[in-house]
Amino acid sequence: MGPGCFCQKLFGVRVFIVIISPMFTGDDERYMRMAIQKARDGVAAGQTPFGACIVMADGRVAACGHNVVWKTTDITAHGEVTAIREACRALGTIDLSGSTIYSTTEPCPMCFSAIHWAKIRRIVFGASISDAKAAGFNELTLSNDLMKREGGSPVVVESGCLRAECVGLFREWKDAGWAKVY
Repeated sequence: MGPGCFCQKLFGVRVFIVIISPMFTGDDERYMRMAIQKARDGVAAGQTPFGACIVMADGRVAACGHNVVWKTTDITAHGEVTAIREACRALGTIDLSGSTIYSTTEPCPMCFSAIHWAKIRRIVFGASISDAKAAGFNELTLSNDLMKREGGSPVVVESGCLRAECVGLFREWKDAGWAKVY
């Protein structure tokens, strides 16, 4: 048995159990790298290290955005919300059904709600809310899985895509000298 596999007796029968974690495709990694680049663009502009990219079901990139909270003095201007606003404006609709949002960090409760209301089908994120909290952000520690379950949201949540690169954005941001949190 390899990693993620184990054997258990169930009702007197040996059962092999395989735990499957999300497998990310080359496209998932390509789109996450676009979100990572957006986060880097934000850091270069003196913003915090959060980026997001929205991709439609047919593979079209609807929008990518980064956090602009300090630039706009708008506490709601997170990377995901910025990308959603841009995608809705570009497509002329508030309905982003069938799309996927790639976010460098697990969306906060506000962003998760916006994703749900925009009818985005799938969230793929890299770093966790705990990683953001460890970097000094004032995070509410409600996971997307918990919000999905408790709120009855149909959104699919997949974590850990290019996690090391996404967590590394916090170090890049601190090294850039812009480490101002909210």
